[in-house]
Amino acid sequence: MAQDVKTQLTALLQQALASVAPAASTTPIQLERPRDSSHGDFSTNLAMQLAKALKKNPRDIAQQLLNELPVSTLVTSAELAGAGFINFRLDVRTKTDVITAVLREKADFGRSTVGGRQKVQVEFVSANPTGPLHVGHGRGAAYGASLSSLLSFAGWDVTREYYVNDAGRQMDILGLSTWLRYLDQHGQTVPFPPNAYQGDYVRDMAKQMTVAHGEKYVRAAADVLTGTPGLPDAGRADDEAKQQRELHLDALIARAKVLLGGDWHYVHQHALNEQLEDCRDDLQAFGVEFEVWYSEKALYDTGLVARCVALLEAKGHIYLQNGAKWFRSTAFGDEKDRVVQRENGLYTYFASDIAYHLNKFERGFDKVINIWGADHHGYIPRVTGAIKALALDSDKLQVALVQFAVLYRNGQKASMSTRSGEFVTLRELRREVGNDACRFFYALRKSDQHLDFDLDLAKSQTNENPVYYIQYAHARICSVLGQWTGDETDLLAADLSLLVNPRELTLANQLAQFWEVIETAARDLAPHMIAFYLKDLAGEFHAWYNAERMLVEETALRDARVALATAVRQTLRNGLAILGVSCPESM
Repeated sequence: MAQDVKTQLTALLQQALASVAPAASTTPIQLERPRDSSHGDFSTNLAMQLAKALKKNPRDIAQQLLNELPVSTLVTSAELAGAGFINFRLDVRTKTDVITAVLREKADFGRSTVGGRQKVQVEFVSANPTGPLHVGHGRGAAYGASLSSLLSFAGWDVTREYYVNDAGRQMDILGLSTWLRYLDQHGQTVPFPPNAYQGDYVRDMAKQMTVAHGEKYVRAAADVLTGTPGLPDAGRADDEAKQQRELHLDALIARAKVLLGGDWHYVHQHALNEQLEDCRDDLQAFGVEFEVWYSEKALYDTGLVARCVALLEAKGHIYLQNGAKWFRSTAFGDEKDRVVQRENGLYTYFASDIAYHLNKFERGFDKVINIWGADHHGYIPRVTGAIKALALDSDKLQVALVQFAVLYRNGQKASMSTRSGEFVTLRELRREVGNDACRFFYALRKSDQHLDFDLDLAKSQTNENPVYYIQYAHARICSVLGQWTGDETDLLAADLSLLVNPRELTLANQLAQFWEVIETAARDLAPHMIAFYLKDLAGEFHAWYNAERMLVEETALRDARVALATAVRQTLRNGLAILGVSCPESM
């Protein structure tokens, strides 16, 4: 196996090091693959690491290491280069052994045990169920799903979790919005607040209420408006006007709860259930699944929020001010202290978030990964601080930030506001470019980097479209195998020593890097590295395919080349599976 090659090279260097500098024998040995293949297959800067401690020229140390390096069949040459690098060139057979490994391990090729079966929770998307998912949510969904698959492939025990914000003000606003549209359908028109949810999906939920329950929830418009403050002029956008609109909205919610009494629960739950089910269906169609859908409301129902605040209070991290309870967040690096319980006794969203994290830790996860939008960057210190205040291990928490994807259609930037209803849904994007392009394009950039989603490129069937380019490589190999008359199980016996063409050895070398990419990408929470790797692998294959015939007359060489192509196909499949992208057999 390729990883064994790296391990064995490390062992050779450790033996040489023990001879040259016994006192420095514990120095970590770094082996990297040179970007320029003319520099060999592996390179180490060990001599430069030792130079200061040994007070010698790095080139002299490198030469000493070379002199003491044990002979190995893995290596055809080891050379001194540059300021003191040692470059290794591997034996051809060592390079092609990876092909046999791929053919033998198939879907498990590249799978790692680096995760040690540690329990890791990945919480992602967690969008308020107040409307359809938009293209910004789609990036978080694609990243979270790919990262979860990557971590699982690398040996972690992964739990995918969606945190449902079903207990806050936003859900009350959605319930009110639905009820006002319902009243309008029955001739009781209340001026619709500009800061309520505007989309057609709200009208659809109101129609469902009418179909199911007729006029059961109708109340007079005049009663709804009784005691509510007026709205400012529509053209005003100053802070005072915004505050007045929010107060008006809260008053309408309060009136709805009074007028509907126990029926408010139905209206609220109807809106929640419809949007949550729509979200679930949308994500499932996108290839994104969750083992756990965790309710914020459950934190209150079980008393965990109250218990959490009481714990913080008992540990001296809470103080009273103006009737409210404040968490001393500044003691843990936050810019200001935070309210956890208002003067009216209601807990804040932050209080429930602390309780949710306490719950995560109490469930025994070895690592907790939160995937948040980049606009939540400032939230990290206060959550981390709360974890420390609860005497929990904050090192177990890792936050990955995701920049929103910006979609351009006809050169115009699309709005994504769920309140206004003017947004491009994930469902619409998938319908336009397909799941594969969505999943791959979302994975093409590091999660915290800006992403412009190029619709024209995503829909094109050219080599410029990376997902098409990779899938076309897979389809080409399937076509070759369709023309080949042999049995794939016999390829394990192919004479791989015949693969001496530089392009073939480059391809084999590329295959051998897959496990390294898996482990590095998992460690860095970076599934985009898989996308880059697959693009490079497809590029090497296309170059070989265009330069050489695979189905040559000579049987042994033909089988060796088919074995290599089959190994490439399997590796493409394994990588695309992590990213949630399909592998068409014809295109």
